[in-house]
Amino acid sequence: MQAIRVLIADDEKLVRHALRIFVDTSGDMEVVGEATDGDEAVALAAQLLPDVVLMDLQMPRVSGIEATRRIMRVTSEVRVLAVTTFSTERHVVPALRAGASGYLVKDTDPDDILNAIREVAAGRSAMSPRLTRDLILSLRDNPAEESVTVARPEPLTPRELSIVKAIAHGRSNAEIARELHLAEPTVKANLGRVMSKWGVRDRVQVLIYAITNNLVELGSLDSCGHRGHGPADRE
Repeated sequence: MQAIRVLIADDEKLVRHALRIFVDTSGDMEVVGEATDGDEAVALAAQLLPDVVLMDLQMPRVSGIEATRRIMRVTSEVRVLAVTTFSTERHVVPALRAGASGYLVKDTDPDDILNAIREVAAGRSAMSPRLTRDLILSLRDNPAEESVTVARPEPLTPRELSIVKAIAHGRSNAEIARELHLAEPTVKANLGRVMSKWGVRDRVQVLIYAITNNLVELGSLDSCGHRGHGPADRE
């Protein structure tokens, strides 16, 4: 099996060194480059085409958020996993809106860091239910910032729409399967078809598309964000 190729972007040498050790000793991934600021991260992502960029959000010259936005414009193959010291809405939600597939806090357990990288590399997302709620609130309050549209997308089936609505309430695939009385592979297959119809890459972008195109009713958000607060909302 081919190793997952990882680019580390962080202005702190000690953090880059620690992340390199975690990744290179994992057995199934390797570090292919290191960037010390957002500008360098964009250049190296375009040059090296890694599977995943571990992107620090607070960097000099060009921030991790702006670097993420630029990477998304350059290539659709590279996925970004935001890395932050403080997992607050002010830092993380803009990165998700810019195209990041998930986030990590810097004191996350090494095994959880590696699992989050694997999730993102596989085309899934790594995001806690609480951040799902924060993202929904951000999209509701500032919808004009997004312009994710597809010309005449194929309509969703009732099952597909039910799954999208469950995602908007912060549900993982396992929880969706239990609530809708489906097998988890069926949920994944339906979610894959939604992504194909909408031309998006992961469940974070599914959520952004659904809300900005008024395809789900936000209603009460109290059901979001009161479960786990871990680094990844695994699918």
